[in-house]
Amino acid sequence: MIFFSSAEVYGDYNGVMSEDVMEKNPISDTYQMNDYAISKWAGELMCMNSAKMFDTETVRVRPVNCYGPEEHVTPYRGFIPKFIYNALFRKPYTVYEGHKRIIDYVGDTARTFANIVDNFKPGEAYNIGGKQEWEMEIKEYSDLVLDAVGVDDSLVTYKEAEPFTTKVKTIDFSKSIKDLKHDPKVSPAEGIKRTVDWMKWYYRMED
Repeated sequence: MIFFSSAEVYGDYNGVMSEDVMEKNPISDTYQMNDYAISKWAGELMCMNSAKMFDTETVRVRPVNCYGPEEHVTPYRGFIPKFIYNALFRKPYTVYEGHKRIIDYVGDTARTFANIVDNFKPGEAYNIGGKQEWEMEIKEYSDLVLDAVGVDDSLVTYKEAEPFTTKVKTIDFSKSIKDLKHDPKVSPAEGIKRTVDWMKWYYRMED
């Protein structure tokens, strides 16, 4: 089985988030900021417990903010599709400053997930995301969206850091690069442009 956890399990850990952080640190040092993070870690614990009790074989993956074409907007989506949707329809949205993230284009993510089948190591956990150098402020991602849509930031309200949300996620992807041949190709600027083009088509918008 491949269990889809999330990089949210690291909570507000102050440091580089490698897979062994959750093994080497008490939960109080990886303070999970919301119920989503708690539920994902509980799922991982169940996978590990099942392996001990019944010898089940599971690989756990901890993706970052995966985004791209084919993702329509609902209230439960990540910030990239929400920003794009609002910018396209000229609706106001909020950007919380002081948060840093790495995003990962869906094609890159899916390729790595597929590689697990041929490189399956039961019990392992993997961070899967973009390149480390693509880590940016949420505001910088918003700026890329606005540029791709062709509007200014008059739609955007900037606020201080969002409560109960990790400020900075600096994530180590070296393990998935080594074991799963993870090799992100699509930069945030290019991926956001592709996603904007798809949303224009999906929502039947004219240029």
